[in-house]
Amino acid sequence: MTMVRWDSSRDVAAYQERMSRALEGLYGRPQEELAPGSWVPAVDIYSNGKRELVLKAELSDINEKDIELTIEDNTLTLRGERKFDTEIAKEQFHRIERSFGSFARTFALPPTVDTAKVSAEYKGGLLTVLLPLREEAKAKQIKVQVAA
Repeated sequence: MTMVRWDSSRDVAAYQERMSRALEGLYGRPQEELAPGSWVPAVDIYSNGKRELVLKAELSDINEKDIELTIEDNTLTLRGERKFDTEIAKEQFHRIERSFGSFARTFALPPTVDTAKVSAEYKGGLLTVLLPLREEAKAKQIKVQVAA
């Protein structure tokens, strides 16, 4: 019988690889296929109780002129670019973790959004888009008549 030396680090590495594969889809954005090296800003979408939907996107270190927001056929498209800081030489960096480059996000809008009244504000690296709902989308109460 051949004796095999047990290597605990190999077992730990194999276990770590299995766990990584099992958790792979939980933290990504499965609805969006990303090319290697690309990035997308984090976005929150919610109803604010004022008959509006609100979209907030984290766009830190992006110049306002590098942000494009369009609505066409009930689809909101957010495009932009975060440019690498060329004032600092690459050899001066010890670590680069932030992503740079172009991005694009698209969101299907419900037909109840009044696209003519959409507004946006960019402040402190946060883009806030207000999407007001149409008046006809407002719930109506109908009085029921009792037949005699």
